[in-house]
Amino acid sequence: MRVVIIGGSGFIGRALTRSLVGDGHLVVVVSRTGAGRAPAGGVSFAPFDGKSGQGWAEHCDGAAAVVNLAGENIASGFWSATRKQRILESRVDAGRAVMDALERVSHRPAVLVQGSAIGYYGDRGDAPTDEDTPRGTGFLAEVAQAWEASTAAAQALGVRRVVARTSVVLGAAGGALPRMLAPYRFFCGGPLGSGRQWFSWIHLNDEIRAIRFLMEQEQASGPYNLAAPQAVTQADLAAALGKALSRPAWLRTPPAVLRLVLGEMGQELLLNGARVAPRRLTELGFTFRFPTLAAALAEILGGPDVSHA
Repeated sequence: MRVVIIGGSGFIGRALTRSLVGDGHLVVVVSRTGAGRAPAGGVSFAPFDGKSGQGWAEHCDGAAAVVNLAGENIASGFWSATRKQRILESRVDAGRAVMDALERVSHRPAVLVQGSAIGYYGDRGDAPTDEDTPRGTGFLAEVAQAWEASTAAAQALGVRRVVARTSVVLGAAGGALPRMLAPYRFFCGGPLGSGRQWFSWIHLNDEIRAIRFLMEQEQASGPYNLAAPQAVTQADLAAALGKALSRPAWLRTPPAVLRLVLGEMGQELLLNGARVAPRRLTELGFTFRFPTLAAALAEILGGPDVSHA
């Protein structure tokens, strides 16, 4: 089958591409760096202007699936007003580009997997959170809602649409984990803030398996939380990271310091939390290979990531 991935050059997109190609599928990676890149090993590349289907829409004609992961990294810089606008616009514009591409083709793909994030739920304290939980408040919740809404009209075109609300993805070769581990390697790791806030996560292997599972399950539609079934508190996370590296995990970073240094980004990414459950995913029959943080860290730090289904 042929799968088109918008934002395929990112951390999750690269792993998804490897998994699909490893199973003999064809992948078209749509990215800003796609122009002029020669096909290689089951992967071809198409250019992306960030706003339309120009130059890549034809690859959607008859494709088995389109996966939209495009959007500026939320954690790569301080949240100035300009940067927040870029984060929001990059996702909304990418969604509009997907819709433009779908409207241009006569044989539309069977399924669209629309990226989103558990930031949709905002800060939930200790309350259990699943797909029926309403949208929360804050910048990330607003971004997630707009990101999801950007392709909602795909359903009216006859395309099954799945919304993948992803938690923090843990893997060795990118994403958040290398940055999380850095303080521990220098013996200065520990809980962030009070340590009581919840941290929802998923192993990269399970993230890719879940995306592919939702692509293949014809009854799957609407939002799904891509989060391991056992969320942990920041205190438990710190203890697990310290144990995995045989380092102390006692140096707590006060909330005031995080707010002073990182501002709104520190509050929403590090001090807020949600105890997210993958209810709809497990009800559909998906099983996690790495349901616990200890198992995930042991696999990641003990060897290379395995991203094949």
